[in-house]
Amino acid sequence: MHIAQVGTGRVGRPTAYTIMCAELADTITLCDTKPGLAAAFAEELQHVTASLRLDVEISSCERDDDVAGADIILVSAGEPRVAGVEMSRRDLAIQNAKIVKYISEVTSPRNPGAKYIVITNPVDAMAMVCKKYSRAQFVISTGTNLESLRLRSKVARMLEVPISKVQGWAAGEHGSAAVILWSTVKAYGLPAEEYAKSSGKKLDRTDVDSYIKSISKYVIDNIGGTEFGPAASFRDIVRSIVKNTDEILPIAAPMRFEGIPEPTFVGVPVRLGWSIGPFLFGILSDEEKKKITEAASAIYQTYQTAVEATE
Repeated sequence: MHIAQVGTGRVGRPTAYTIMCAELADTITLCDTKPGLAAAFAEELQHVTASLRLDVEISSCERDDDVAGADIILVSAGEPRVAGVEMSRRDLAIQNAKIVKYISEVTSPRNPGAKYIVITNPVDAMAMVCKKYSRAQFVISTGTNLESLRLRSKVARMLEVPISKVQGWAAGEHGSAAVILWSTVKAYGLPAEEYAKSSGKKLDRTDVDSYIKSISKYVIDNIGGTEFGPAASFRDIVRSIVKNTDEILPIAAPMRFEGIPEPTFVGVPVRLGWSIGPFLFGILSDEEKKKITEAASAIYQTYQTAVEATE
């Protein structure tokens, strides 16, 4: 399995490291346009392979069009949010769309059949940009998988239960427009609020919602950026594809919505393996479906604005 990491910044590096340590790749290509960055990181990974005795081939390049023969391409290149500055992921749309468009256009000819996983923010709209310009069959964004991990973490702490006993997903748009799918949130197999009532614990929906929408800014302001949480989330997505597990993950892949002229990428629980689907949209409540549809409309508007600015 040949996995290429395009963009080896604060998110790209821990993502590639985590994927390598999970033994999901035989070959890893690291690409970054900053002189020396990918090559230096490749040296670090070589040292890790010696420690873990992993026979992984690692190469680096500084030109996106030098990436060749990859089975999976992770796109994390782009401008990040800045610590201490009030900005949303959508604020990055135009500048990052130009980067994602270029990467998509120049990598697709030398990587026929590659599966693209888009990490660059605003991730759902950028996946649509990637799909448009790469013309690849398999393009997804990392969707709301990270919000789902944050959701389970918060609920487990509120209910004082092991994290392994909590399940549930968030959906919609990655970031402040994420939607908690309360119909899927459970503890020990019971609806979370039912478990809370029976155990004498308090589950505050507003507090949970606020947490998953604000915790990334807290981390960015205090550390400079989110790293290990995203890396673990993206590793889970790659593992589901490579191992063909058909795990249910809330990634974003093309879906059609009434009133939106093109298939739109929006986070929805879906079975993910070497192929995508089926989506679990139909099992959700009417209110959850409505909020996801509203998120899809906002994502499409961001995508349109970004594409118009790049052409």
